[in-house]
Amino acid sequence: MKIIFNILIIFLLLIAFVPFFRRFIFHLLVGRKLVKEQERQYKAQQQRARQTGVRVDNVPPDINQSRFKGGEYVDYEEVK
Repeated sequence: MKIIFNILIIFLLLIAFVPFFRRFIFHLLVGRKLVKEQERQYKAQQQRARQTGVRVDNVPPDINQSRFKGGEYVDYEEVK
């Protein structure tokens, strides 16, 4: 019984104080499911994008031609 208790204490200390071991345990328990869920969500998003058929056919006006044609100008005084 004492051996099992010692192993459990060592295991808990490793989890608490060794980041590499903690990441390894987390990956074993959660990581694979997390990666699979991310892939599933990505595929679903891609499928929704294909179904909606979003297309942008906007061609901007000539770049050399400015939309700003001028206007009224206001004189200003510099305040010191």
